[in-house]
Amino acid sequence: MASTLEGMAIVIMGVSGAGKSTIGEMLAKETNCSFIDADDYHPQSNKEKMRKGIPLSEEDRIPWLETLRNALRENLVSGSTLILGCSALQRRYRDILRSADPNYEPGSDANLVKFILLDAKAHMLAARLEKRVAEGKHFMPPELLQSQLDLLQIDDSEGILKVDANFTPQNIVNTIRRLFFVSKVVQECNH
Repeated sequence: MASTLEGMAIVIMGVSGAGKSTIGEMLAKETNCSFIDADDYHPQSNKEKMRKGIPLSEEDRIPWLETLRNALRENLVSGSTLILGCSALQRRYRDILRSADPNYEPGSDANLVKFILLDAKAHMLAARLEKRVAEGKHFMPPELLQSQLDLLQIDDSEGILKVDANFTPQNIVNTIRRLFFVSKVVQECNH
């Protein structure tokens, strides 16, 4: 069965430790979609800054987000549905990603790029980050968590869906599938 849309991007967003990669990979596998982890698109200089506990500047973030936007656009234009795991902490960052939709109108939240916030309490996020760093699985130190929480801005008018990141990964994926896939927004992903 073909997609009911020309293409769609579902952005699994939130601060570091929320579970964006885990949920994005699981969702992509279960829906036969492609998954992009935004962390893979950071230049080495960004990763080194974060590893040293230095928050990224706008000059660091904007080119990274523009690269992600271009990857999203390529998939949307080809008619594919894509899952992206990306922090997307502020509206202006999300607007860069929204502009991947060829029909995007600035200020409009109605487009082919949809956002889901993995919402979690700071203490849970800190514990996850500490575990990941101790296992050598990520470059983001727990010391930068507060800077991300401070940057996170969600405006209810954007229509961002919130999912409790305290649930098990499978429960989170099931919730997202009900919201986007079972509800016939997307029947099946194309590649």
